[in-house]
Amino acid sequence: MPLPSAEPGPSLASRYHDIRATSEALCAPLAAEDHVPQPVAHVSPPKWHLAHTTWFFEAFVLSRLAPEQAPWHPLYGYLFNSYYETVGQRVLRHQRGTLSRPTVDEILAYRHHIDECMMGWLARELDEPVCTLIELGLQHEQQHQELLLTDIKAILGGNPLQPPYAHGTVASWDLAREHGGTPAFTTPSTPGGWLDIDGGLYEVGHKGQGFAFDNEGSRHVQHLRPFQIQQGLVSNRDYLAFMADQGYQRHELWHAEGWDWLQTEGIAAPLYWSRDDKAPSGWAHYTLRGAQPVSPDAPVSHLSYYEAHAFAQWAGCRLPTEFEWEAAQSQLTWGQRWEWTASAYQPYPGFQKAPGAVGEYNGKFMVNQMVLRGSSFATPPGHARATYRNFFHPPLRWQYTGVRLARD
Repeated sequence: MPLPSAEPGPSLASRYHDIRATSEALCAPLAAEDHVPQPVAHVSPPKWHLAHTTWFFEAFVLSRLAPEQAPWHPLYGYLFNSYYETVGQRVLRHQRGTLSRPTVDEILAYRHHIDECMMGWLARELDEPVCTLIELGLQHEQQHQELLLTDIKAILGGNPLQPPYAHGTVASWDLAREHGGTPAFTTPSTPGGWLDIDGGLYEVGHKGQGFAFDNEGSRHVQHLRPFQIQQGLVSNRDYLAFMADQGYQRHELWHAEGWDWLQTEGIAAPLYWSRDDKAPSGWAHYTLRGAQPVSPDAPVSHLSYYEAHAFAQWAGCRLPTEFEWEAAQSQLTWGQRWEWTASAYQPYPGFQKAPGAVGEYNGKFMVNQMVLRGSSFATPPGHARATYRNFFHPPLRWQYTGVRLARD
């Protein structure tokens, strides 16, 4: 399916400049040493993000506009290709943290060179397919900005020193929002906080002229049975009640695979949580501002799909499907956490991968993953939309993942 067209001209040049500058601003609080570690395979070093997003424009846009132009470095394609088999071989994902070179300064020089080339082309009149490809690159970079924040948190939060990333505002992110907000969660035994959604036929998927990734289409009809969904997210207070009721010890609440994961990994609390007798809740957690007491009223975060499902079972509820979520989204408070759904990541009717390397963007991952809806604290402003389909493997929880309950 072809991607929606992007608006050509100065607005695209302005967006390019601002989005590229934002990625560097997110890394500005880091020391050079912070740019290199890779604590686990699904976390990439910050300097790899800076280089990979630059390589995307060099490999997919500039190679089309100026095919005679030699690459900045002949091996950067090998170092910073992520998963595009069409493009060629690459450093394996779990080995990205072994690259002490190129240095951060060398990668920044690479970025600035490619940006000069791109801004020169953006000053001209470009055809619609090229503008569409540039817009895809910008949306791709915004995805990596979200990953940057969550990967930085994983790198610093896994350090025994647990150093703060920064205080206040970094780029467009107000760090006070990371664990702020008051959820509208109420216990399943009380009537408040639930929305009644009628059964029937609902259109889901992207429509209109704005940008969307190919996995958001095509728009189609889903039949839904009547259901209820909570307006707000599950809070830390409610998750603490689950933990106090031996939620991590009760096998009947868990999928078999999730129970095996618990036993193998020794999981007993959300990611980044640790016991703290001085905290009112008895728990502290690592945040981008350093270690903080767990706020009972904030939405719970950094849960795996396994944990989200087990909590829903304990609460006598279930997770919504992605189609239920989309049907109700106009009445929900969302945007604080990516929300696990009960839906496997599968293609919509009529989905077709784009030709060439960009066709590897979403379709090749439609197996063994679960869909998340909404957005999170780490999502760049303006990047979220109701039809956005995020997806992760069930054990992963380093993203800002939360829970919203549903019931029949």
